Amino acid sequence: MDETLRQEIEDLRQLKTKELKLRYRQLFGEDSPSSNHQHLFRRIAWRLQAQAEGDLTERAKQRAAQLAEDMDLRLRAPRRFWNELVNANDLAQSRRDTRLPPIGTILERSYQGQRIVVIVLEQGFSYNGQTFGSLSAVAHQVTGTRWNGFLFFGLLKSEVE
Repeated sequence: MDETLRQEIEDLRQLKTKELKLRYRQLFGEDSPSSNHQHLFRRIAWRLQAQAEGDLTERAKQRAAQLAEDMDLRLRAPRRFWNELVNANDLAQSRRDTRLPPIGTILERSYQGQRIVVIVLEQGFSYNGQTFGSLSAVAHQVTGTRWNGFLFFGLLKSEVE
């Protein structure tokens, strides 16, 4: 790529979206269907390079058209995809960490002469009338430093293997 073309493309980066849309119209002879700055920049840069270096051969264009005709193009993901995505998300949220004791369990620990009492809730943990999202958050509240909550409350299983 010659230096003037490189500089012209680099100058495109500084243009506002409105200016890019105008440049797009000059190069393509039609309005851009997109107002996305990055998309406009890439399309214009491609067009400038194609004009300077040469476009695809006619044979390559025909082959691309054939491939496009043979493909079952989708504009949207299949409904099945979205259903699986939602179901996977629900499943992930419904799984509880196996290291956690059952809901309603009271965890007790002594820390610097203070008795720490935490109740395991369905969503989080209750300590001193507040609800925390994790045992680590409770441990941080108590100690003022970061702790692994399972370690702090003695819930890590010892490795016997």
